[in-house]
Order: sequence, then structure tokens, then C-alpha cells
Amino acid sequence: MKFDLQDILKSDIKDLAKELSLSDNSILAEHRNQAFESLQKLGLPTTKHEDWKYCNLSTATKKSYSLATENSLTNADLAQFNIADLGEANILTFVNGVYQESLSTIVSPSTELTISNLKDALAIEPNLLSNNLFKYANYETDAYTALSTALAESGTFINVPNGKAVEKPVLIRYISDVRSNDTFAQSRNLFLVGKNAQATVIELYHTIGAHQSFNNIVTEIALSENAILTNYKLQDESNSAYQVNTTQVNLLKESVYSAVTITLGGGVVRNNLNTVLNAERTEANLYGLFMPQGETLIDNHTIVDHAMPNCNSNELYKGVLSDNSTGVFNGKIFVRKDAQKTNAFQSNKTILLSDNATINTKPQLEIFADDVKCSHGATSGQLDEEALFYLRSRGLSMQSAKSLLVYAFATDILEKINNEALKSHLEKLIATRLNTEA
Repeated sequence: MKFDLQDILKSDIKDLAKELSLSDNSILAEHRNQAFESLQKLGLPTTKHEDWKYCNLSTATKKSYSLATENSLTNADLAQFNIADLGEANILTFVNGVYQESLSTIVSPSTELTISNLKDALAIEPNLLSNNLFKYANYETDAYTALSTALAESGTFINVPNGKAVEKPVLIRYISDVRSNDTFAQSRNLFLVGKNAQATVIELYHTIGAHQSFNNIVTEIALSENAILTNYKLQDESNSAYQVNTTQVNLLKESVYSAVTITLGGGVVRNNLNTVLNAERTEANLYGLFMPQGETLIDNHTIVDHAMPNCNSNELYKGVLSDNSTGVFNGKIFVRKDAQKTNAFQSNKTILLSDNATINTKPQLEIFADDVKCSHGATSGQLDEEALFYLRSRGLSMQSAKSLLVYAFATDILEKINNEALKSHLEKLIATRLNTEA
């Protein structure tokens, strides 16, 4: 069965849910109806909307897609994406948005971590999900969050109990299997980290096949007092892959959220990373490296909302653009009236390897408190000619000299990755990319 995204806007949610075989779980049904009404009112954004000015998803949204079919992938098919020397990890695998139990492994004890497919969690932990799911990401104002809320059923549920430190990372693999058809997938995630608890989540996005995919992922994260969550994302899909990835984070007293987003591939990738520092002495660290090539576009939108006093945020995004690619960075920092003693720092730096590459950057500060330390800035340009000349004079080829300078430029972001296996994996991917750049 195929369906067109534009037709969804004109559909009846009850008929659509039945046609898509979506669960009538009461938690889902209530929000699904409300979100569908919001989606119909909002419509899918276009380049006429200010926040989507440079992000054209019309190629993806005006296409018919096949629903997920039975998965035929094996672990051997996914071996090409393995992270060497990662060791034991809790692995959840989704193929075209559908959870694959046969390709997933949970190794942490249940006393340390609850982790499951969202669909199963709705039956096992109804009260916990009722109090948290759909609470943080607002489907009344964001069309793609509304779309996810209206249609999603599968996804990842993570709950780290109070006082627990999860020793082994959680690895979530999102695989677009487009060997036979164009596919469309909705994934809805909920991560809860309890008081004095700690965890690491790694998300991988990959493509198998040559057809087109469109993934819409919404992740809600809630950190309790003194909780720590480290969140790594590697987006390395094909040039025919389209993705909207929205992460909404709520931080309570003395909690710390650190994110590193590495985007190496995808036809159009839109990342929305929003954090609310909702109690005193919280900290948010947002780091990103994006490297579009060809005709691709990578659009990073971030919001850091300082709602309470004595909080810190650090943000550094770096771009390396080649060929006819386009990069976007739009970072907003809000400092509310009560958020005195705020420290907020934001920077975007971009290297253009081609005269035809384009960067659109817009760092923003809105400050309503008077006792704060805030800064923001953006720089863009080509590689330093003197540095290139120096390296060439030492015997390096032009390609090797460029690669070395770009790798050094990216190091600031890679150094933020504390998982050595993942860092090594990314270093190899980036080195391979740089060696093949024209």
C-alpha cells in the first residue's frame, strides 16, 4: 500500500489509523486525534515559513511512499555499519521505523535500565508514559511533531531509575531499507533519566538501497535532578534520504545534557535540537559537525532556553561544505527574566571548500535578564592560503594539505566524544571522506 503525505492532511485520522493498522491504545488515541487536528491547521512547512526558509522538503513531501513491509535484513547486512571495539552495548534496531527484535540485544540488567520498543512500553508502563510521552515536544506549534504524534507507534523507550549509572551504552540503529521501494517512517522516542542517574545513548542513521526515504524522528528527553545524559548522533545516509530529526530536552536541577551531532550524509537533513534549562544549576552542551557534499543540504536549528538562574550552556557547530552543497545554522539562545547569573556561549564556524557551496548562518540572543554572561558569533571562509602554502612547502600534495587542515578544523568537535570506539569510528569516516574530496 502506498500513500501521499499531502493526502494525509485531508484524511480522517480514524480511517487513516485503521488503514495503517495503528494501535488504538488510549494514551496514543487521545493525543493522536489532537495532533492530527493541529497538523491539518498548521500544514507542512514550506520555504515561505521563516524557520524553513532554506530547507526545501518538497521533493520528499510531494511523493508517494510504501508502508513498511516484512524485514529481510540480517546482522550480516548491517555489519558494514558496526563500530569496531565498541564492546557490549544495548542495541535496538529499527528498519523503516519498525522495531526489529531479531536484530536487537539488551545486555544491561533490568535493575539498571529499562529499555524497550515504545509500542511494548505503552502496555508495560502505561502510567509512566502517560505522564511523560507527548509532554515536552509541542505538537500544537510544530507540524512535524504533530505528524509524528498522529502516526507514530514504534520507537525507543528508555528509563534509567534513580541512582543508577548505566555502564554499557544504548545504541539505536535506524536503517532505511530502500532496496525495493521509497519508504516513509515515523519514530517516537522517550528517554527518562532519574535522580543521580547517568547514561549514554548513541544513534546511528544509515541507508541500504538506492530508492528514496523520508524519516521523521521525534525524541523527548527528561532529566531529573543531578542526572547526566550524553547523546551522540551519527547521520550518514544516502543522497536520496530525507530526514527531520527533532529532539526536545527538559533539564531539572543540577542535571547535565551533552549532545554531539555528526552529519555526514543525507539528501536533506533538518535537525531541531531544543533544550529547556528548567531549574537552577543545569548545563547544556551542544556540539555539531556537518559536512554536506554534492547537491545536499544540512540544516541545524537549535534552541537553548535559559528559564532559571545559575545555568550554563555551551554551543559549538562547525561546517565543512563542498561542491554545490548548502549548510544552515540557526541557533537561538533565550535568557528569561528570572534567569540571572546565566552563562551562555554560542559559536558557528564554517569552511567552504568550493565557490559553489553556501552557508546560511543566524546566531541569535534574546536576553531579558541583566546579570548574565552571553556571547555568540559566526565565521565562514575558505582554507587559509598561508597554511596551505606552508604544508605544500613541506612536501604535501594540495589534496593532502587540504585534508589535514579540514581534519584539524573538525578536531574540536571530535574531542567532545568521550566514547573512544565511537570517536575512532568517526575519525576513520571523516578521513575517508576527506581523502575522496575533489
